[in-house]
Amino acid sequence: MRNSTCVPEFHFIQLSEDPDVQTVLLGLLLSMYILALFGNLLIILTVSSDSHLHTPMYFFLSNLSIVDICFISTTVPRVIMDLQSHCQVISYVGCLTQMSLYIIFGCMDDMLLSVMAYDRFVAICHPLYYQVVMNPSRCGVLLLRSFLYSLVELQLHYVAVLNFSNCEDFIEISNFFCGPSEVLKLAHFDTVTNAIIRFSTVILFGLIPISGIVFSYFKIVSSIIRLPSSSGKHKTFSTCGSHLSVVCLFYGTGVGVYLSSSPSQTPRSNAIASVMYNVVTPMLNPFIYSLRNKDIKTALRKILSRAF
Repeated sequence: MRNSTCVPEFHFIQLSEDPDVQTVLLGLLLSMYILALFGNLLIILTVSSDSHLHTPMYFFLSNLSIVDICFISTTVPRVIMDLQSHCQVISYVGCLTQMSLYIIFGCMDDMLLSVMAYDRFVAICHPLYYQVVMNPSRCGVLLLRSFLYSLVELQLHYVAVLNFSNCEDFIEISNFFCGPSEVLKLAHFDTVTNAIIRFSTVILFGLIPISGIVFSYFKIVSSIIRLPSSSGKHKTFSTCGSHLSVVCLFYGTGVGVYLSSSPSQTPRSNAIASVMYNVVTPMLNPFIYSLRNKDIKTALRKILSRAF
């Protein structure tokens, strides 16, 4: 895998050095993880059990919940284990595995939000062609493309990380997990490769998905403005409210992580911002959809009425 024969171990920073605070963090992260699992599993169960929700919009929503479960499970269980064992060490292979899963599911989260924006664009701007355009085959292809897109993103990081040549016994990572940006800082490669990887990552992971979302909502708003009645405008745009809230939460916390990773910020502030992005966002997504979506709330009532 590597030109170097040494196999270093990576040492995470502690979220807090106070044992009492670590106990509180352990309970808090465990509670948030259980809540995220419960919320996303509830969305998956609701969509799969109600035939009225077997539409492209909810197909992508259920897959977003699956990806959120995988995304939060990539980092949080390891952090909980480290807080309990008071050991923040991970092997080289373990670090690569965690980084790979983080990139795949994080990028799929990003792409699915773009696909869901495209779905709303077709439904609102071209309603007569919606069933034809967003047929089951097209939905499957869009999901597959999101996964393949994530693999491309992963390979860009592997170009640098697999040539890791730092042979120190312990290498400190300024976060609580093996994030791509932290690992890339430790890899040794030339300036040109560094620029190519960073530029490609910004284009693929940031600019393209965001441009798709902005374009879709620009067309959606233009179509809504042309509607004659105000009630029709409100009803049409309300179908996009949940998705737009999740998009703002996802990219808002992502920007926070990016800003906190600047050299002027401390590693602990970077770790706290990462908690918001890696834990809070997957935990809140299902509740945003369930609380703001009438179809989801109606299906949940049916499930609860059958259960009790």
